[in-house]
Amino acid sequence: MSTATIESVTIEEFPMLVATAAQPPPPPPPPAEPPEPDKKAPRRLGRTDTGNESNRKNPTPFPQFLQDLISSPPKAGEGVHRWLFKVARQLHAHRSPEDILALLSALVEDCGRHVPEPEIRKAIDDAAKCPWKPGSGQAGAKAAPKWPAVNKQARQDIIDAAGITLAMLRDSSPVPCDAGGDAEHYIDELFPGNPLLCVALAEFDFETAPRESFRGRLAEKSLIVPSPMSALTGHTIADGRESEHTLENTGPRRYLVTEFDPPKWELLTPDEQQHFGSEESYHAMARDEQAAIISHLRQFGPLVMVLSSGGKSLHAWWNCEEVPDAELIRFMRYAVSLGADDALWTRSQFVRLPGGWRVDKQRRQEVYYFDPASGKERAP
Repeated sequence: MSTATIESVTIEEFPMLVATAAQPPPPPPPPAEPPEPDKKAPRRLGRTDTGNESNRKNPTPFPQFLQDLISSPPKAGEGVHRWLFKVARQLHAHRSPEDILALLSALVEDCGRHVPEPEIRKAIDDAAKCPWKPGSGQAGAKAAPKWPAVNKQARQDIIDAAGITLAMLRDSSPVPCDAGGDAEHYIDELFPGNPLLCVALAEFDFETAPRESFRGRLAEKSLIVPSPMSALTGHTIADGRESEHTLENTGPRRYLVTEFDPPKWELLTPDEQQHFGSEESYHAMARDEQAAIISHLRQFGPLVMVLSSGGKSLHAWWNCEEVPDAELIRFMRYAVSLGADDALWTRSQFVRLPGGWRVDKQRRQEVYYFDPASGKERAP
């Protein structure tokens, strides 16, 4: 196995994603009993005072979506801590940390469990690292990690050593893939049950609904979020607008998808174009190279599926359910160093729907490799 260092990570030390569940940390010591709240202190929401003198004189109006958010705190078991973080992320633009503490404490007082002050302070402190700022165009989303540049030499070495073509990868598929395969079958295997899915005909023509509501309609669709959604709608990062396709209403990662998109034919030099002979030959070679890289990455993660984008690239789906983000970031950084598109790290990013229809190319998004059981042996 090669020992070439890529972004200071050697292949030998690269972690397998097929990992056993991490041992839970020891429970924290029981918190001290909170002091008796001041019965005289007002506890008002929205545009009114929350205890800060400056706010009392010059109250900062809350956006409507934030008023709606703080007016509906969850009950115990419905994600109280996640809600605390989400609200605190927005409140940092309007109130001081102490005012946020007082407000959130009041909001979760009757949630059905005791929420200790240290838990609320931690949510506030974590949110302070990625707060929403008016006019910034960001609503507090955690910044994506900085991605490495493509290591062209390492990439070429892997391609040369693999000796794998797309035809060979297809022949190795545990489940035979027929040309023009059934989109309904693939989605049933990938998302058993009836989870919420976000499916699209095009980037801005999407719908979030239970899986069964798409029954019989998937073959005409083109895009899908590769993880179940957590709610029918969420709020967009840029302007807080309610939408069926947002990072906020995308659930935990089920699959991480990598795409290796070769340079466009038009961007090749005349000598390079002459070397390949034709655009068709160039794209055939590029797909073989992508297959070689995907085959190499199978050492580090459970490959579930490889499909055509309907164009010149391949999408590889990796089972990452319950894998910590720290492990996934290292895997994705390594893939990016070999030419993967870092845009697909975003959890809500649309990817090609297996067996779907690419309208602009008038082509079926054909599946070449399918192993729905891959990664399911991971310890719960």
